[in-house]
Amino acid sequence: MSDTATLVGAAGGTDPRQGLVAVRALRRLLERLESLQVDNARRRGWSWQDIATVLEVSKQAVHKKHAGRSALPPSREE
Repeated sequence: MSDTATLVGAAGGTDPRQGLVAVRALRRLLERLESLQVDNARRRGWSWQDIATVLEVSKQAVHKKHAGRSALPPSREE
């Protein structure tokens, strides 16, 4: 399963095996998207607190999860 609409349909379906496989795939997709956007925010100068507020988690939680993952330089696109 890879198409997002198919995954969402399967996650809400009645077959538990397909539903759980879809949930697992969606969870992985969400983790990748979160990492991408945290990196994007950090490059644009967002603080850990700014990111945590938007994600509705603690600053410590977001820092622990993402701080050691990558060291990306600030963006010059603004």
